[in-house]
Amino acid sequence: MRDHFLTFFFSDREKFSISNGGERLRRVLRWALLVLLMLLLPAALTGTAAAAEVPDYSITYTVTVADDGSALWHVEYRTLLLTAGDVADFEAYTADLAEVYLPEFRGLMERSAAQAAAATGRSMEIGSITGNAIIQESPTGRYGIVLYTALWEGFVRPAATITIGDAFTGGMYLDRGNTLVIRIPDGYTVAQVLPEPDVTRDGLVWSGPRLFGAGEPRVVLEPQAFPLFYAASGLILLFVIVIAGAVVFRRRSIAPTPSPDPAPGAAAGTASLEDRIVHLLKSQGGELFQSDIVRMTALPRSTVSTVLNDIHARGLIVKVKKGRENLIRLSTDVPSDEGY
Repeated sequence: MRDHFLTFFFSDREKFSISNGGERLRRVLRWALLVLLMLLLPAALTGTAAAAEVPDYSITYTVTVADDGSALWHVEYRTLLLTAGDVADFEAYTADLAEVYLPEFRGLMERSAAQAAAATGRSMEIGSITGNAIIQESPTGRYGIVLYTALWEGFVRPAATITIGDAFTGGMYLDRGNTLVIRIPDGYTVAQVLPEPDVTRDGLVWSGPRLFGAGEPRVVLEPQAFPLFYAASGLILLFVIVIAGAVVFRRRSIAPTPSPDPAPGAAAGTASLEDRIVHLLKSQGGELFQSDIVRMTALPRSTVSTVLNDIHARGLIVKVKKGRENLIRLSTDVPSDEGY
């Protein structure tokens, strides 16, 4: 059955003879879509996960749920490129990304949505699909990274109380070294989650190996409440501010108060943030999603948006709409590191 699914997901042109090092990387890349199949359609692979050899790569599945019921899936495959042959094979793989592997990824997501729609009785469809690949240098080595994204409409039922999990109709298997991250929409808080996540920082995070039951992970979200105590405190504070403002207004001098000069470090602070984001884009292969820039810089979304608008106005970046997100890409006019 394992060979059957490998044949199903990969074209005949991949079955040529390659070196031993290339064969290791090719096996890694062939396992990538298979493991996604194990995550989304476990019923079709009963017994396969247990017999599978642990592959030499890691996968992170990030599911960002929106309050309109959609979910943006990010599937990141990361493999270590040990030799020049590994790099060549990775580049050969990425050359077929748009014509071969991206359609296969779409087909897999569409079959998963169709199965979930049939089980839940809810309309679902797969919207925009993207695929990208980069080679990243890091202190721990050189990595080949393939990132797929898919917009799943109808992933959850929009309501005052949102329940995540019914789309996982057959349960899921998360292999060793792989990670599932579920991020919830703004304005909601987690009321219940089963099973308990391993980490709750920057989303709900589960690490493999782990076997989820049908409908798991199950996450129940409630709208964030605004306690009466804080509302009353806010009204009292507002009343105090108004009274204090009236007193100051009556006592202030008739002479106009000179406007304070702008803080001397304000312009420099903005410039340093621009440099920081430009260098981050360079280190990540020249492009990142805007949400990933927010996560990696730990800056407020509004700050990142303002800085990106400034950089965009200067012609240093290009904004590409990818579904519900912006892909930020360095312009070819960006100066070198020596001049920036």
